[in-house]
Amino acid sequence: MARAMATIWASALILVATGVNVVANTHDLGVNWGTLTSHPIHPKIVVQLLKDNGFKKVKLFDSDPWMVGFLAGTSIEVMLGIPNDQLEFLSDHYGNAKDWIKENCTAHLRKGGVNIKYVAVGNEPFLTSYKGRFTKTAFPAMKNIQKALNEAGVGKKIKAVMPHNADVYESKSDKPSDGVFRSDIRDLMKQIVRYLKDNNSPFVVNIYPFLSLYLNSKFPSDFAFFDGGRQIQDKNVQYNNVFEANFDTLIYALRTAGAPNLTIIVGEIGWPTDGHKEANKANAKKFYDGLFRVLASDKGTPLRPGNMDVYLFGLFDEDTKSIEPGNFERHWGIFEFDGKPKFTIDMSFNGAHKELVAAKGVEYLPKQWCVLVSYATDKWLIGEQISWACSVSDCTALQDGSSCFGLDSNRRASYAFNSYYQTNNQEESACEFKGLGTVVKKDPSTDTCKFNTQIKVGGATRLGSAYGAIAALISLVTFSILL
Repeated sequence: MARAMATIWASALILVATGVNVVANTHDLGVNWGTLTSHPIHPKIVVQLLKDNGFKKVKLFDSDPWMVGFLAGTSIEVMLGIPNDQLEFLSDHYGNAKDWIKENCTAHLRKGGVNIKYVAVGNEPFLTSYKGRFTKTAFPAMKNIQKALNEAGVGKKIKAVMPHNADVYESKSDKPSDGVFRSDIRDLMKQIVRYLKDNNSPFVVNIYPFLSLYLNSKFPSDFAFFDGGRQIQDKNVQYNNVFEANFDTLIYALRTAGAPNLTIIVGEIGWPTDGHKEANKANAKKFYDGLFRVLASDKGTPLRPGNMDVYLFGLFDEDTKSIEPGNFERHWGIFEFDGKPKFTIDMSFNGAHKELVAAKGVEYLPKQWCVLVSYATDKWLIGEQISWACSVSDCTALQDGSSCFGLDSNRRASYAFNSYYQTNNQEESACEFKGLGTVVKKDPSTDTCKFNTQIKVGGATRLGSAYGAIAALISLVTFSILL
């Protein structure tokens, strides 16, 4: 997930996250690079940021050859992504999968090319919220992709995988030992698991302890972190955090499916920093500090001791992601939208809390902001314009529990206006708001609420215009803002 959310998490204590296995050295940390943003940082800058911060692996959600090409010669291990909307196309005819591999994978495998390790076929295609939309296409698509890899002569080096959400398995008792795959997809999951086993491919699963707190107000907060406190006893095993409990719930599900030793990759794990009362930088740092202690210890989980293969979610905040799961969806990055670190983090795994290395070479639009004129008095008109601005730009920081929720009514309007103004590259017409907006040179930010100035995109990346257009489509939500 991180791309979507399952309703089962609202009621299950243990099924809130997902994960497992033991694969790579803990220092070979991976990260998810999402691009659902109105102003994406140029891939050349992003790749340098990955190198500067020691990331050895990167997981993508698509396979744009232009973007992937910037990873050539870096030795960074790459997991390409195939979006869910391509599954039917790839499952219909093997030739489609063969062409896809030729155009998006093997074309990068020249000497000094891209170090591709996996092709992720779909992303959490069996979420309950999808209501079975991809259950008939995801597995055939994955088999076609693996067949194409095999025929291209790279099937032993590059594996087709399928990232899954926590809701693909369940436990009637909320204890790991009762873990089984979800009843409506149990037979399908058994087929997939056996196929992965036969092809020596890993099971990829996404883990989100944060959602425990988000969906269940009675969930013990300390159980979402790694500091002890709440404990669950399951037979002779004691669990003191939801990550390990969910990890081992999947282990039991794999056992019942006939693949107890299947390698597992944690495809996504992280903590958002805004959009909810529990989503803040302090909690995110606390979560990552605890996670990194676990990874550095090489202890694994009670049922799967050893190193763990993990991809953090995610690299940057993404201001055009769907907020249907929650306002926090746009704030998963360990870096801000512009590549600035949010907090110190121990990437060395030796206890040294250092600043991450910021993105280098990012250019900004002028230091100016769009705010509400001081003489505005028409509350109804102001509210109308706020709703419009927030329907086509990112105002998640204004929502209840978020970093800018405490602003007074005038500043809330200014925040909304500025969000729209920056999203539209500070165009003069983007600060009109029927005469209510004005451009200022003094930063209107407060101690707790940042009014951003956007980064330059222009011709620097061909992704900019595409995702700028997506912003208006993906965010058509009318916000309720108290004035």
